[in-house]
Amino acid sequence: MIPFIDDAFIEANTSFEELGGILRNEFAAPEVTTPMRHHHDFPNPKEGKDSTLLLMPAWSAGKDLGVKIVTVSPKNGQYDLPSIQGNYLYLDAHKGTVRAIFDAKALTAKRTAAVSTVAASFLAREDAETLLVLGTGALAKNLVLAHAEFRKLKQVYLWGRDFGKAKKLVKNLEQNVDPLSFEIEAVSDFERVLDKADIISTATLSESPLLRGSLLRPGQHLDLVGSYKKNMREADDECIVRSSVFLDTRQGGLKESGDIVIPLESGILSRSDVHADLFELCSGKRPGRVNQDEITLFKSVGHASEDLIAARYYYKIYERL
Repeated sequence: MIPFIDDAFIEANTSFEELGGILRNEFAAPEVTTPMRHHHDFPNPKEGKDSTLLLMPAWSAGKDLGVKIVTVSPKNGQYDLPSIQGNYLYLDAHKGTVRAIFDAKALTAKRTAAVSTVAASFLAREDAETLLVLGTGALAKNLVLAHAEFRKLKQVYLWGRDFGKAKKLVKNLEQNVDPLSFEIEAVSDFERVLDKADIISTATLSESPLLRGSLLRPGQHLDLVGSYKKNMREADDECIVRSSVFLDTRQGGLKESGDIVIPLESGILSRSDVHADLFELCSGKRPGRVNQDEITLFKSVGHASEDLIAARYYYKIYERL
């Protein structure tokens, strides 16, 4: 029988500190081969809006390999379903046999949140203690928990287009995280607390900018992990102009998200303006934050190596139990 490793198992067996450390080591000395992911938009007539199919393969020669199959249906919220659905197929790279199938929702959310904390370790101020998260999906909760595990947060603000969902997520965190080491508040107007936030994490499917660069203050770190298509943006042009820009990978970051692609096409950003990606940061080839007043912007579009490393991490735990 091929084991199915579900979201409940992943939720119960995650250390963001451990997973983040493993991912950091992989970015410092890559051993995983990662082709460009397949990205296919397809019509969804009942919704009047395209959905997306993503195929993300990666392998470590003679060791293991995997492929994530994901669909993104932006209007799933009206059915009380996550926008992102998918499974991860984890295989033995030597014999080609399937080791396990993962529910990809938690796998993706955990590794994405862990990657954000790795980036923040280079790009956020060391004294950062206030976090603002935009979004109420599966990733939002994990961003809160991951950043809280990596640094001593004192205050978290949570915003969503549906204020009721934001309040529900806050209540979920208050009831299920013990002990809750920080204050958390749902806000209906995130701009009211924007200047209080040391780290701003966005995890939305917005097609128009939410963050206005004119409202940013020196020293903030922007962590953009939502918009994944060329027509999607979470930050406006002034955010780009005022920030030092970093990517998870140049391979995907320069091609897939409107937060980077649109400024490149308009000429307000050039490829040479991108300070570094995670491979360069983790290997020490390029520096991260260089002063306390610098505004840093990290754009994450995801990388299939992250999925494989995370699948390997959870599979080893599964084998031990």
